[in-house]
Amino acid sequence: MGLVGYIARKIIGTQSERILRGIRPIVAQVSALEPQMQSLSAEGLKGKTDEFRSRLAKGEVLDAILPEAFAAVREAARRTINMRHFDVQIMGGVVLHRGMIAEMATGEGKTLVATLAAYLNALAGKGVHIVTVNDYLARRDRDWMGPVYEYLGLTVGAIQHDMDPETRRRAYQSDITYGTNNEFGFDYLRDNMVIRASDRVQRPLYYGIVDEVDSILVDEARTPLIISGPAEESTEKYYTIDRVVRRLAQAEDYEFSEKDHTVNLTEQGIKRAEEALGIENLYDDRHVDLVHHITQALRAHTLYKRDDEYVVKDGQVIIVDEFTGRLMPGRRFSEGLHQALEAKEGVTIERENQTLATITFQNYFRMYKKLAGMTGTAETEAQEFHEIYKLEVVVTPTNRPLVRTNYPDVVYRTEAEKFRAVVREIAELHQAGRPVLVGTISIEKSERLSSLLRSQGIVHSVLNAKYHEQEAEIIARAGARAAVTIATNMAGRGTDIVLGDGVAGLGGLHVLGTERHEARRIDNQLRGRSGRQGDPGSSRFYLSLEDDLMRIFGSDRISGLMQRLGMEEDVPIDHPLVTKAIETAQRRVENRNFDIRKHLLEYDDVMNRQREIIYKERNSFLDGQGVRERTREMMEEVVEEVVLRHADPDLRRDDWDLVGLGHWLEHRLGTLFDVKVLEGKTAEEIYDTSIAAALKTYEEKETGLGPERLRFLEQVVALQIIDTRWKEHLYAMDCLREGIGLRAWGQRNPLTEFKHEGFQMFDTMISNVKSQVVELILKIKSVHEEEPRPMLRPAPREFVHPEAERMGGGTARNGSSALKAGPPQTRTVRNPVAKVGRNEPCPCGSGRKYKKCHGR
Repeated sequence: MGLVGYIARKIIGTQSERILRGIRPIVAQVSALEPQMQSLSAEGLKGKTDEFRSRLAKGEVLDAILPEAFAAVREAARRTINMRHFDVQIMGGVVLHRGMIAEMATGEGKTLVATLAAYLNALAGKGVHIVTVNDYLARRDRDWMGPVYEYLGLTVGAIQHDMDPETRRRAYQSDITYGTNNEFGFDYLRDNMVIRASDRVQRPLYYGIVDEVDSILVDEARTPLIISGPAEESTEKYYTIDRVVRRLAQAEDYEFSEKDHTVNLTEQGIKRAEEALGIENLYDDRHVDLVHHITQALRAHTLYKRDDEYVVKDGQVIIVDEFTGRLMPGRRFSEGLHQALEAKEGVTIERENQTLATITFQNYFRMYKKLAGMTGTAETEAQEFHEIYKLEVVVTPTNRPLVRTNYPDVVYRTEAEKFRAVVREIAELHQAGRPVLVGTISIEKSERLSSLLRSQGIVHSVLNAKYHEQEAEIIARAGARAAVTIATNMAGRGTDIVLGDGVAGLGGLHVLGTERHEARRIDNQLRGRSGRQGDPGSSRFYLSLEDDLMRIFGSDRISGLMQRLGMEEDVPIDHPLVTKAIETAQRRVENRNFDIRKHLLEYDDVMNRQREIIYKERNSFLDGQGVRERTREMMEEVVEEVVLRHADPDLRRDDWDLVGLGHWLEHRLGTLFDVKVLEGKTAEEIYDTSIAAALKTYEEKETGLGPERLRFLEQVVALQIIDTRWKEHLYAMDCLREGIGLRAWGQRNPLTEFKHEGFQMFDTMISNVKSQVVELILKIKSVHEEEPRPMLRPAPREFVHPEAERMGGGTARNGSSALKAGPPQTRTVRNPVAKVGRNEPCPCGSGRKYKKCHGR
C-alpha cells in the first residue's frame, strides 16, 4: 500500500469501517425500540408480522420497517430461546439484509444473526433460503432458531437429503427454508426436468443467506452439480433399427437429398418400418424417438461414407475433419448419428453416463434476486466475491475483544521431525490439563497422528468430516479439561467449542495446526475455533519442508531462508520471516485458484445462457402458457427456414428448388398441395402459400383430435423432444470443451472458439427441436393420455464428473449410461427459441449486439 493510501485509510477508514459507521444509527434505533417490544403481549408481538406485511402491501419498503422488525426478532429470541442479539449482531443483520457478506469471528453467533435478515425478507412472502454446508446443520439450525420465527407467526422448513418430493414442496412453501447448497441446487435442476408443473418443488429464487459462504461460493465453485439419467434404452435398439433400414429401398421407401443433407420416409416406407418394428403407428406419441432414430440410420447409410466423413479404426468410428482431413478421436456426432454409424459398421456401440442437467454453484447462486453470506473468513477472498458475485465483504467487530495468542509458525526439515514435535507439545499441554484441537489437512494425516498419540497413551478423539451430527457433538466437547481432538480442517465446522470448567484459568483452548492449507482463510478458520467471545486461547502451526505447500509453492526463497538460518535435526526454525514467506506462498496459490475458477466460469457462462433459454422454452410448454400460439410460431419459423433454403431471394430463380420444397412439405409436414401453384411467385408469396398449407393441416388436426387433446399432445411431444435434444447437446458441449484447448496451438483463443462453436451448435439444436416438434404434431394420428415416465428423483448415486475431477472435484447424482453426443453439423437459424432483440447482447457471449453478431 502506498503512503497516500495508508494516510487515506487512517483518516476515512477501511470500506468495512465506513459501511459500519452508516449502520450504527440503525442499531441505535433498534435498541431504542426494545422497551416498546418488551411491553407487548405474545399476541401483540406476533401481530407485528401482519402489521409489517400490511405496510409493505401499501408500498412501504423493507428498509423502512427494518428497525421495528429487528427489534421484534430480538425480543422473540429473548422470550423463546433465551438469546438476545448483541449490537454487533444487529450490525451483521443489516449487512445481510443489504446483500453483503458479514465476516464475523467464530463464536459471534452467526446462526442467530441470520434470523434478523431472514425474518425481514420473509415478510415479502416470496421465501427465504438459508444455506448450510451439511444436512445436520440445516436440521439443527431449523430446530434451534425455528421457535423465534414461529413465535412471530412465520413458518419454517428444512430440506433433508432423503426427503420425498411432497415433503420438499411443503418445506419450500415455508416462509424460511434451511437446506444445503447441494439440495437447493439439485432441486432446481430436477424442477427443470419434471413433466407436470405440479411436480416442481421450488419457488422462484428470491433471497438466500449462505452460511460458511467462503466454503460454498469459493471452495466448491469448481464443483458442477450433475444429474445423470438412468439408462433409458439398450444399445441393441440401434442394431435393430439398422436391420430395419437395410430392408428399405431408395425411392420406394425413402428419398434423400445430398444438397440439403436430409432423408425422408415415404408413405410406403412408413408402413414397411411399422411392419418391421411390429407397431401399428410409427407416429404414435409413445414412439416419439423411433422416427428420429430411423432417419439417423438412413442418413448414416446414404449420406455418410466410410473413409470420407469417417473411418473405422481399432473397432471405433472416428470422425474425419472435413477441412483438414485429420482424424478426430474422442469427438462424436450428436443426436444418435454416431451410434447409427457404429451399428452400420457392426462395431461396439459405446455407452456412457448421460448428463441430463448440470449447473455450477457459481451460476446457481447468481440466480437469486438478492444474495448474502456470513463466515468467519471472507476478507482474503473479497476480490473474488466482488468480481464473481457482486458481493461486498464487511468485517464486523467482535462483541468482546479478542485475546487469543497466535504464535509464529515452527518449521522443521522433515515431516517425521514435525510430527514428533507435535506429539511432544500435545503431551505437555494434555498433562497440564489444557484442551488441544489438532488440525490436519487430510484423513491420512489424521490417522498417522492418531497412531503416534496412541503409542504415547494419550486418549483422544478423531474427526474426519464424515459423520456431521456425531462430530458436532464431539467438537462441542473439545473444550473440556485435558481433551485432545484431532480434526480435518473442515470437521465440525459450524459448531462452537465452549470451554469446560476451569479451562480458562489454564489458558483456554490451544489450536495446533499440523500443516498450512493452500488458502489462508482455512488456517484462519482453524485458529478461530479458539478465543471465542473473549475467551483466552492460543494457536500455532507446525510445518516441514516436506509439506505440499512448502514443496510445491514455497519457492526457492523459503529454502534459501532456511539455509541462512541454519537447520539441524529436531531443531525448528521459529522466525517471523518464515511465516511471512509462507503467507506469500499461500497468496500465490489463492491467486492461481481464483484464476482457475474465473476461467471455468467464463466457459460455464456460455452454457448458462443456453440453459436459461432452453429452460424458459421448456417451462412455457410445461405451464401451458400459450402452447397453441407457440406451436404455430414454431411452424412459421420452420417453414420460413425451409423456404429460404429452397427459394432464397438472393439466388437466381433458376437455382430455386420448388419441387424439393413441395416434397419437404409433403413428407415432413404431411401437407398436400400442387407445387405448380408456387410457380411465378416471389419468395415471400411462396412462404405465404406454404405456411397457409401447413396451418390448414394444423387446424384440421385440431378439429380431428379436439383442442384439449391436441394441447396435451403438444406439451408431451415438446417436453420429450426438448429434453432429449438438450441432454445430447450437453454432451456435445462437453466433447467440444474437451478438445478446445488445442485451438491455442493454432494461435486461436479457445474461449472465443468455444463461444462461437457452442452457439452454432445450440442454434442447430434449437432448429432440430422446432422441426421435430412441428413434424410430429402435424403427423400424429393418435393420443394416449398416459403421461411418459419421468426421469426424476430416483435414489441418488454420487460420482465424480470427469471435468470436475480434472479441475478439482464434482458432485453428481443418478449416474447411469446413455448416449454420447458430439459436434453436430452447423447451420444458421434465423429465429432462435427465445427471440432476441436486435439491440440486445448476443446470446453467444461475444459482448456484441445481436444485430452485429449472429442476428446478421
